Amino acid sequence: MSTSQQIVRAANLLRNGEVVVFPTETVYGLGAEISQSLAIRKIFEIKGRPTNHPLITHFAEIADLEHWADKIPAAAWLMAEHFWPGPLTLILPKSKYVPLSVTGGQNTVGLRIPRHPIALALLNELGRHKALAAPSANRFGHTSPTSARHVTDDLGNEISMILDGGCCDVGLESTIVSCIDKTVTILRPGGISINLIEGLLKQKVLSQAHNNSIQTPGSLSAHYAPITPLEIQPSGESLWSRAKLLHQQGIRTAIMSWTTLPIFLHMHTKHPHETDPYNILMPNDPVAYGKKLYATMRLLDQKGFDLILAETPPNNLDWLAVTDRLKRASFSTSPTNTKKFS
Repeated sequence: MSTSQQIVRAANLLRNGEVVVFPTETVYGLGAEISQSLAIRKIFEIKGRPTNHPLITHFAEIADLEHWADKIPAAAWLMAEHFWPGPLTLILPKSKYVPLSVTGGQNTVGLRIPRHPIALALLNELGRHKALAAPSANRFGHTSPTSARHVTDDLGNEISMILDGGCCDVGLESTIVSCIDKTVTILRPGGISINLIEGLLKQKVLSQAHNNSIQTPGSLSAHYAPITPLEIQPSGESLWSRAKLLHQQGIRTAIMSWTTLPIFLHMHTKHPHETDPYNILMPNDPVAYGKKLYATMRLLDQKGFDLILAETPPNNLDWLAVTDRLKRASFSTSPTNTKKFS
């Protein structure tokens, strides 16, 4: 079946109240046509997602923004025209066409036009004033999928169809920006950097710490987590000393570093698979790191390690999205939550 035929089939399934997985440039989405209430409910059931946790609404044309949102400020229009299609979600007052089941009971909605050609083709096939409500296509709280294989691994046969669009170009979720009450606030860092947004708007924007009144996707302290416990360690001696100690204790440890592994960690034994630290050298560029992050965490899950050590990213705004995902992925293994590895 050709890609165009698959898109037609997927659109028909969506019209008939089924859920379909589709690729975006960020991660794969688990989508339902926004007017299909039973399909919306099915998304929450498949993911194990709380029903008060909102879904992002995906649509195809900037001209339709006024159909899905009310009271759109000039800053929102400017960001939409500049960054869409792309990894930016705008939080705006919802219109009457967006059901409360999609927004988690809130009067605001997250809206985005995805950049992936298959996602756009699917939305256009659905027709004018149609949209897909979609979270990431994985179990709630777990590592997001950046390939069709990841979706199959997580959800198996629980969905009607997967549109395979290859590996995602961005690999991290969209930046979420609130445009409520005449302020612009970053609620989740992502595929569009804060520097780009501030450069476009020619103003400083607020951070999530200044606005806790709107619930958004990915806002929980523990989220995007691999099955394997993940621990963040500062660069340099702290990271390598921690790795060496875990090695000596026989704890099977994987290291995600963006700096070079020091010589003393190349410690070979009779059973290197079981005790040697396993190092993956991640890119030292934040965009490339973000694209590789989820696939790397899934790979390390498959290898069955006891613990993943992640080197703290550089402390600058370009790395904010990567740092955010690592912090949420490591929340359950932070010192205040567990003493398992000491």
